[in-house]
Amino acid sequence: MITAELNQRLTQTGADTPAGKMLRMYWFPVSTRLDLEKEPVQPVRLLGEDLTLFMNLKGEIGLIGERCAHRAISLAYGIPQENGLRCAYHGWTYNTEGRVIDMPFEPACLPLKVKSYPVQEMGGLVWTYLGPQPAPLLPRFHGYIKDKFDRTISFKMLPCNWVQCMDNSMDPVHFEFLHAHYGKYYNERHGKPAPMNLAHHLKIDFDVFEYGIFKRRLLEGEAEDCDDWTRGHPVLFPNVLFVGNYQIRVPVDDTHTLHILYSFRKRPEGAEPKPNQVSHDAVMYNQLGIVDAPAVIMQDEMGWIGQGPISDRTQEHLATSDKGVILYHNLILENIAKVERGEDPMGVVRDPAKNEPYIEIGIEGAARVSFGLNAQAR
Repeated sequence: MITAELNQRLTQTGADTPAGKMLRMYWFPVSTRLDLEKEPVQPVRLLGEDLTLFMNLKGEIGLIGERCAHRAISLAYGIPQENGLRCAYHGWTYNTEGRVIDMPFEPACLPLKVKSYPVQEMGGLVWTYLGPQPAPLLPRFHGYIKDKFDRTISFKMLPCNWVQCMDNSMDPVHFEFLHAHYGKYYNERHGKPAPMNLAHHLKIDFDVFEYGIFKRRLLEGEAEDCDDWTRGHPVLFPNVLFVGNYQIRVPVDDTHTLHILYSFRKRPEGAEPKPNQVSHDAVMYNQLGIVDAPAVIMQDEMGWIGQGPISDRTQEHLATSDKGVILYHNLILENIAKVERGEDPMGVVRDPAKNEPYIEIGIEGAARVSFGLNAQAR
């Protein structure tokens, strides 16, 4: 167990908190162009800040402050224009940099500005960076960039802190129990076959690398040279699990996480490209108010949400199987300390040569073949 103060240092997301300052050194996805084409003005909450995301009539995207500088009405009611976003109340208009460029009825347009943050598009997602300048590069991981992939993107708002989701990703042994044993129990109660084999873990281990941590496991019946054990799959620091798809855990605030499941499948040779598919889903609760968990991702949600809005780590007792969780917590604390010293935290990319044409990271064999990855990638 840890102290309440240390738990806060791990989990808080606000701009003036240690972890919040560290998180602001990274780019986060907040929406998609497809969503903005349907609804061009959207309220966004990220790292405890309320903001307004909009697309003007030219297709340019901006992320600016929540409220108009005039009378503080929400800019989420704004009207997209060719040159920006017009406030619904008195018509003041803001460009994508947050500058007021039109003040109807006034003799002059005053040099006013609301906060704004840089926005980039990658892989169909709209990304933003809330940290100090100069901004690092948006890391071009291959699943967002490579040709000949069809992509689906799902969004789900979770009522829990983002670290709970990431702790789960650093805990290989939960797979044996939450997914295999609990999945079998759930399916038997609902008249379904067992979802997977009940293989036992023999060994787990973790390797820190430039962009995060590889987690490895050896299951009963596997050979020591299997790539589940020799390679494994990565957690990309601070907030992404890569298991053939990207599971992106976006810290909305201290008690909410936007979970983005970004899937990419290699297109069959000669097949026509499919447009990106985007969905917005809700956590499934049953009549007792607990997560209904028939599928693996829903079982994970049960593990995350079942700890409460912020897990009380003063009550937990970490054991041998939690070595990855302990490693991950230590990495958060180490990278908080780096930012406090004025250094870049883990995985921040500033060298364009590292980012082009993309960053390719390999995973264990079955997923690597299925998703068309380079067998030599590490």
